[in-house]
Order: sequence, then C-alpha cells, then structure tokens
Amino acid sequence: MISMGVRERVNPNLLTVLEKANRTFNRPLALEPYLGKVHVGVDLGTAYTVMVVLDDQFQPLAGRYQFAQIVRDGLVVDFIGAIQLVKKMKTELEEQLGFPLVSAATTYPPGVPIAEVKATRNVLIGAGLECNAFVDEPTAANALLQIENGAVVDIGGGTTGIAIVEDGKVVYTADEPTGGTHFTLVISGALNLPFLEAEAFKTRLENCQKVHTLVYPVMQKVASIIQKHISSFHVPCIYLVGGSSGLRGLAEVVEEFTDVPTYTPPYPMFVTPIGVAMHDL
Repeated sequence: MISMGVRERVNPNLLTVLEKANRTFNRPLALEPYLGKVHVGVDLGTAYTVMVVLDDQFQPLAGRYQFAQIVRDGLVVDFIGAIQLVKKMKTELEEQLGFPLVSAATTYPPGVPIAEVKATRNVLIGAGLECNAFVDEPTAANALLQIENGAVVDIGGGTTGIAIVEDGKVVYTADEPTGGTHFTLVISGALNLPFLEAEAFKTRLENCQKVHTLVYPVMQKVASIIQKHISSFHVPCIYLVGGSSGLRGLAEVVEEFTDVPTYTPPYPMFVTPIGVAMHDL
C-alpha cells in the first residue's frame, strides 16, 4: 500500500493543479479575458504530445494532448508531422485564449544526443514558437512535484527516465527503453489486435485486470530498471509520472520489487508537461 507519508512529501498544491488540468485540457471552453504572463510547455512524447499553457501563478489555463507516433525512444522520427501537430495545438489554444503564444519550453529524455535535443527545439521553431528552455523529463516533472529527496520516474511511451533528487537538486539521471509502447505490443500480440486497437484496449477501465495480467512481466521489467538506477543512492520514495505510469497496479509492482514506497499522482500524463511549462520564464 502507498503510505500517506509519501503523498505528504510532494507539492501540497499538486492534486489541485492536476485536477484543474484534467478539467481544462482538450476542452475548448470559453475563457475569461486574461492579461497576465503565460508559461507554455510542449512535451513531445512517443505516444502522446502535450501542450500546456499556465497563468502567472503556474495554474493551468488551457492545454491540448493527442496520441501521435512522431517520436520513438526520445528521437523525433516524423519531423514534419511533429511541426504540424504542435502548430495545430498552438492555433487552437490561441483561438481559445484570444492572444498569440510566442515561446515555450520543451522536454527531452535523459541521455539523448544533443542533436536530438536541438531537433525538438526546431520543431517548436517550425511551429512558430521561440524555444526558451530544454529540460530533461524527470527534472521537468519535479518542478511540479517539488520533492526534496527521492526518485522521479517518468514512464513514457518508449522509455523509462529516472532522476535522483537529493536536497531538492537532481544529482543523477538515466533513461532506458521500455514504456507504454511495450505494454501495448504485448497486448497486441496476446489478443491478436492491431496496435492502435490494443492501445485503446489498454486504456479502458473495464479491461484493467486483464491488462495487468498480460503486461505484468513488462511492469517487472520497468521495476528492474528503476531498481538498477536507484541502488547506489538512498531513495526514501519513488514518484511515478508519465502516461504509462497510470496503469493500475504498476506502482504496487515497483514498490514490491524495490521495497521503496511508491506513489503515482492522478492524471500522471500531465505532470511533466506542466513542469516543463514552469521553465518557460
């Protein structure tokens, strides 16, 4: 079981921010006129691309997310498609907000070549956004989590990224293949479903027990990756973020495997994009 002590170590406003994001993102609601500074974050993921707009208090104003296979294992594989998607999201958000978006911060998995980091920047530039900052995914997540000591693990579509935080500072990062795509491929093979149908099957609440049974070995693989990278550090808690961390039972598998209290916040897909938007200063 996940102890309340773990939850108490994170940003006390975390749940409020994530609940607001869930009510706001992908909902083109009419907004009251806003004249303050905004902070924009773009997270190009292997499965989902997310664009977030925060107000001057770092609260969600609006956002968009969409499944798109434009990145593979942290590398942009569909440069034109990525530009078109970010440009589309930017246009929709500008229409909703009533003013232009001019800059953003963006993420990259720890350990990717600098050329790929620059490629992500070029996606933003191609979509009409100045790139103000690059932030590795777990570090971005911790801007929102605000943990002092522990491990932040970003389980995305293609990779699992780990950051060790000591006294509020990231002292170690790593990234290894294995993420949501691997869960989906197992489901696809086991149930003889096309990939996109398996992806949809994975996300339906009524399928959670069957999904857990099918992907349990992949959950153990993720847990073993985490264990390998935290073993040389004193890690009092593990915090799982990224869309794939929302799979029911994953936090329990990680906790059992590592013997470290593990917590997944609600709507974990939004943690890293919101955190990177906080770097758009």
